[in-house]
Amino acid sequence: MTSIPADRPTRARLLVLAFLCAMSFVLYLDRVCMGQAVKPIKEEFEITENWRMSVILMAFTLAYGLFEVPTGRMGDRYGVRRVLTRIVIWWSLFTMLTGACWGFWSLVVVRFLFGAGEAGAYPNAARVITRWFPLRERGRVQGLMLTSGLVGGSLSPALAAYIIEGFGWRTAFTAFGLVGVVWAIAFFFWFADDPARHPGVNELERDLIGTAGPSTEHRPIPWSLVLRNRSIWLLAAIICCSAFVSYVYFSWYPNYLQSARGVSQVRAGELSSLVLAGGAAGTLGGGFVVDFLARRRSMPRRIRQYFCCVAMIIAAAVLALAVLSDESLVSASLASVSLFAMLLFQSTWWSTAIEVSGPHTGALFGLMNGIGAIGAMSSQLFFGAFPDWREKQGYVGRDQWDPAFWVCVALLLVAAVMWLGVDSRKRIGDDHSPASGIGGNG
Repeated sequence: MTSIPADRPTRARLLVLAFLCAMSFVLYLDRVCMGQAVKPIKEEFEITENWRMSVILMAFTLAYGLFEVPTGRMGDRYGVRRVLTRIVIWWSLFTMLTGACWGFWSLVVVRFLFGAGEAGAYPNAARVITRWFPLRERGRVQGLMLTSGLVGGSLSPALAAYIIEGFGWRTAFTAFGLVGVVWAIAFFFWFADDPARHPGVNELERDLIGTAGPSTEHRPIPWSLVLRNRSIWLLAAIICCSAFVSYVYFSWYPNYLQSARGVSQVRAGELSSLVLAGGAAGTLGGGFVVDFLARRRSMPRRIRQYFCCVAMIIAAAVLALAVLSDESLVSASLASVSLFAMLLFQSTWWSTAIEVSGPHTGALFGLMNGIGAIGAMSSQLFFGAFPDWREKQGYVGRDQWDPAFWVCVALLLVAAVMWLGVDSRKRIGDDHSPASGIGGNG
């Protein structure tokens, strides 16, 4: 391996990026495989009502939302290295334990504990990004990390479908869970919370990274300022709307394709992977948009919000076409384009959320992301209960399922409007000064 000359900065932060991308990949690999297992789990445990399956799915999301803030705060207080290692080992073990469940209630308990373990992964990752990367690189870093997650999510349905077809749903959870344990061990022994203390970082790379990250000092959160900060609550509401739509694809879409459109389990996995691949591409593209805007300081800061507003409107329009399409492949392809457009906002949301959080990135990012769990839970419950209700009204197939997607279309339009109200210039802990970030004008 070629060594870095002494007069050039080292590249340890690129390995940090690799760790973050791998973590995000495994996170979604483990999270999304549950959607492909819904149908065989229902059959094995004789769960005939969709709403009961919703309870199992919601157990993860409820715990994830409840523990986002405290686990993000742990990273602020005790350091990301120890906290992220614990998070990944915990969720990996409970992914494997999902395959050992024996009935409805054991699944509820294990999935709740899985969600509690996974909570805080992204708030702590946000803290890593602010400590290890200069401002001009963060958009790409966020985009690549989030894209890696959706690549894992897009591969998960197809991989899970093949494993389930050949070895059963229990084996799929065991196989996916083992990957995270390997990541956690490697991360713990290599990573350092402060790049200045890492032996692989020379002085030139430390200068390149700068000191714009959050302080390691543990400060109390000024909740009075948080409650008055409009952008924090708008960002939380936006992620809530987008989570409602995303979790349709994470939790119910394979079952929808099989139950409403009559495709096979393997084909449902392939089409679900196609949809999530569109989301991965959109997330990656959004990261490069953030960095493009960051390099143009004369460009109005609010151009980010306009960009996200338009992307959400396009996502809503294309999703409407997907619902109306009769052919499964065409419908899934349009859903993929819709998710592509919707997730263009991800890196902008991350950048803005980090800016307004100030020195409390872990906790406040966790607050906003945790509120998104409300949207995710609502999606999981609604897409379980609504088809049951429609079935009682005498509807079957697509007539039983398709009307639920119009709620997704409406929420995307609501999120588009909310983006226009976001203003990242006031951050917590610096309430009277613009936060350093993209653009120079309001």
